[in-house]
Amino acid sequence: MSTFPERRLRRTRRTPAMRRLSTEHHLVAAQLVLPVFVKEGIDEALPIASMPGVMQHPIEAIASVVTDAADAGVGGIMLFGVPAVRDAEGSGAVADDGILNRAIRAARDAAQGRITVQADLCLDEFTDHGHCGLLAADGSVDNDATLEVYARMALAQARAGAEVLGLSGMMDGQVAVIRAALDGAGHTDVALLAYSAKYASAYYGPFRDAVESTLQGDRRTYQLDPANGREGVAEAMQDIAEGADYVMVKPAGPYLDVLVRVADAATVPVWAYQVSGEYAMIELAARAGAIDRERTIAESLVGIRRAGADVILTYWAREVAEWIRAGKDFA
Repeated sequence: MSTFPERRLRRTRRTPAMRRLSTEHHLVAAQLVLPVFVKEGIDEALPIASMPGVMQHPIEAIASVVTDAADAGVGGIMLFGVPAVRDAEGSGAVADDGILNRAIRAARDAAQGRITVQADLCLDEFTDHGHCGLLAADGSVDNDATLEVYARMALAQARAGAEVLGLSGMMDGQVAVIRAALDGAGHTDVALLAYSAKYASAYYGPFRDAVESTLQGDRRTYQLDPANGREGVAEAMQDIAEGADYVMVKPAGPYLDVLVRVADAATVPVWAYQVSGEYAMIELAARAGAIDRERTIAESLVGIRRAGADVILTYWAREVAEWIRAGKDFA
């Protein structure tokens, strides 16, 4: 008998093949979702300086973006609109000819059932003040008035052909109101992804560049306090009770503890969003030569999977899906 019985653990790590045999968690291309920014009034893709490799796309390019993602095996695309004109009511969000709803139609036509078409449902990209809802006279966000607009926005997105609506506004009762509006109009097959544990995070900075946010101030009155874990679980349970088909933890990497707790408690699939700041830090560190880019990307995503995410939104979705298809080995 060996005098070092603990070596049985090391034996399973000895070669890449042995490590693959013992791997507990895998990246699956079909469970990756690619966020896509569609900007009104441009005729070629524009780079986003704070997110190396990510672009704002003209609507004419959406069919190609969708086709490329589907060919790589990506499970879905999440569309975000960048309108040319904004107002206090975010009226472009509910207009059938608004940039986001036009992009949904273009994506749906290109997808041909090969990839799911998802759309962000929030007003922040469409309001001139940059908040996720309508403002009351005192400058606070009016939760109930916002819900009425969210219901109209949901119907517009459903008519355009979105299969999954990403409810990212963090208004109380949004899941119940939107589900009722969709069902009442016959859109019973449209799924709802609730951004349940969405934290008031500094990691969203590059995203705000991507959507050209006009926000002054912060969203701490309706997004979660980064110090709170139980609250994230409570929000997810409430959204499930209201009819959410999926619940989200956002950001992913800094909130893996919350992701574990939500995944343990949830009765629906749990998604996580590897947000723009997480993406930018890895890309910029890799460009500086501080880290191995591909290994760090893979490790960051595996960590999110290990914590309990069934689906991951990541700006690397297409690239990682191509790695998976090519059989790239990180063992």
